[in-house]
Amino acid sequence: MLKKKYFKTKDECEVTFEFEGDAVESVALVSESNDWKPVEMKKRKKDGIYFAKLRLPNQGQFQYRYLVDGQNWVNDDAADAYVPNEFGSQNSIVDTYPSSN
Repeated sequence: MLKKKYFKTKDECEVTFEFEGDAVESVALVSESNDWKPVEMKKRKKDGIYFAKLRLPNQGQFQYRYLVDGQNWVNDDAADAYVPNEFGSQNSIVDTYPSSN
């Protein structure tokens, strides 16, 4: 799931990425917004959902995927869109244009 928070005084959007998976040891958010460097997601104790927050520029589209247990690439079912990647699969897209939300 994607949650977006826009700021009145900044041209940024805080995006909360959430991943739910049973029997998962670790989840990393991998995004073009930070040169595809994995960001380890934290696990909430109350519901077991992994999450990470990123501040992204408004009016953009950013590709991302989840890396599960260090080896399995997973798209977000709640992504705003999808785009083919160079590996023959697809990447998720998060859209930070305020008018699209």
